[in-house]
Amino acid sequence: MGNIKELKSNFRRMRTPSKPVASPHSEPCGELLADTRAMTSGLQAEHPDEFEIDETVGILFALAQAVEQRDHQTAGHCERLAFVSVALGMALGLERAELLALYRGGFLHDVGKVGIPDSIMFKPGPLTADEWVTMRSHSARGEEICRHLSSLRPVLPIIRHHHEKWDGSGYPDGLRGAQIPLLARIVQVADIYDALISARSYKPALTPHDALRIMQEETDRGWRDPEIIALFFALHEGVISKIADYTTGGDRNLEAMRNTLANLQLAVA
Repeated sequence: MGNIKELKSNFRRMRTPSKPVASPHSEPCGELLADTRAMTSGLQAEHPDEFEIDETVGILFALAQAVEQRDHQTAGHCERLAFVSVALGMALGLERAELLALYRGGFLHDVGKVGIPDSIMFKPGPLTADEWVTMRSHSARGEEICRHLSSLRPVLPIIRHHHEKWDGSGYPDGLRGAQIPLLARIVQVADIYDALISARSYKPALTPHDALRIMQEETDRGWRDPEIIALFFALHEGVISKIADYTTGGDRNLEAMRNTLANLQLAVA
């Protein structure tokens, strides 16, 4: 997959140290937003044989969405996560197959939560030690659910490892640094941000400013990949924050985004 510093070579011109990109319409950030929008709804448009979702995989996607819909507060989380992850992958210059894995991983990363009881999932207060053991089992459960499908093999590291930490203190395997698969690191950062700015049963939604502050604090603590975090910050104003444009309305409908994400192959050719 290549060293992340090499993958970022095509992005360095648009980075501003410690700051997001200045203008959402500036180049190349505006182009990246448009290309990402054009990508994620066109994943199957031009090569249906390559990107075909068979009946079994479709059932898993429906299962993942059912997990999300157990809580109205998480509506749209998976689709936003897929969009942000693909944007980060595009900025890193990843190949089409890796972008597809990011897209699918956005939807399937928490499919293992189907086995977590509501009493734990939606508990308004802190979890007990035993409840944390159950909650943390969802990543391994999700991998087990999906591992028999060869078409999802590239997604399995995302599902299993998106809760690992850069310093090795995460779960389920205590991986550290570059041992954590790159795609899992990408999805993790997108997942954390969306969770922070969204309300949950145990917390209110944070402002984007506060979410970025917490993400930086966690990076300084050694929990997050500093290069992925730097990339996320650089893309935040020009790309990430614009996802709100596609999540307006009471049901946070992403139909407008889906209708404009049209040509993955052209975008990454």
